[in-house]
Amino acid sequence: MSPERAPAATPASAPARPLRRDAQRNRDSLLAAARAVFAEQGMQASLEQVAKRAGVAIGTLYNHFPARLDLVQEVFADKLATWVAAAEQALSMDDAWDGLCLFLETMCELQSRDRGFNDFASIRLPENACLAGQQTRIHELGVRIVERAREQGRLRPDLVPEDLAFVIWSHSRIIEATDEIAPNAWRRHLYLMLDGFRAERAHPLPEPPLTSAQLYRAMLRLGGADHDTD
Repeated sequence: MSPERAPAATPASAPARPLRRDAQRNRDSLLAAARAVFAEQGMQASLEQVAKRAGVAIGTLYNHFPARLDLVQEVFADKLATWVAAAEQALSMDDAWDGLCLFLETMCELQSRDRGFNDFASIRLPENACLAGQQTRIHELGVRIVERAREQGRLRPDLVPEDLAFVIWSHSRIIEATDEIAPNAWRRHLYLMLDGFRAERAHPLPEPPLTSAQLYRAMLRLGGADHDTD
């Protein structure tokens, strides 16, 4: 949810012209395999395993996706678009509390049973990545969703947009623990947290919220990097 971005990296590649039938088949097989492997093991899963599951050589994977980021963006583009659409719908709802619930429940639903998207939702992409604009759009919509819920007196006044990151991070661990045991247990946790967000439940909090810079550093760390940022 941070408005800041990580340093620039290689943008995702896109075919300059239609692929041959066999090349398109390989690309489709790689994407299907990557979705499955990332969902099972997370975004840093072995690319060699992705290629093996797709039935192609690792060189074929790199021909289609020269960097891991290229593959990651292709895999999660549809889910990110669904999250953006839900955020836009949430912001259009008359009841801002219902909108906040829709926004967060959609986010958690997209994360459920997908360790890769758990990872993806927790980090920031490089600024020139093709999906970075959608991440920024989600942040902007999320800020407004929180503001509207506060303005209507439904959300506790000391909750800030950065606090929504706690839902993402805690949700990820709950899914990992309960996926094969009680796959919908995350809904209980989400609504326990939402009850704590209600204005009428508010009590003084012992710590201030994370700043945007602190949240940015936390997301960098989860993405495998940590730069000094004040």
